[in-house]
Amino acid sequence: MTVTLDHTIIHASNPQATATFLTELLGLPPHRQLGHFTIVRVGATSLDLLETQEEIASRHFAFLVSEPEFDAIFARIEARNLPYWADPFHLEPGRINHWDDGRGVYFDDPDGHNLEVLTRSYGSGGLQAEHVNPLLRR
Repeated sequence: MTVTLDHTIIHASNPQATATFLTELLGLPPHRQLGHFTIVRVGATSLDLLETQEEIASRHFAFLVSEPEFDAIFARIEARNLPYWADPFHLEPGRINHWDDGRGVYFDDPDGHNLEVLTRSYGSGGLQAEHVNPLLRR
């Protein structure tokens, strides 16, 4: 049997709003309700949104997409005037990165989770890439 990630639980102050944000921005199928979870399908994995009134600790979620998907998602980010960054620490506002000779961008969901859309997995370009992933330089 191949091991795959089936689901992960994400706390949200308004799961319906977060699910709509994710499905619309990423171009995913509509979310569904399963008991107290609001389910967003991302390929074979689901993001199971769970409502909480507690303070939400920001987590990071990265989505690997094709070049055309990146174009469409980035256009929706810009159309919504969402702040975006080239880096996970939000030090390079209004820019995308080209790590591993692909493209990547970071933005926040309504609860402050740090979302990333990238066209090449970290380190996939190796040290031969024109734009070496900074993690490989450490």
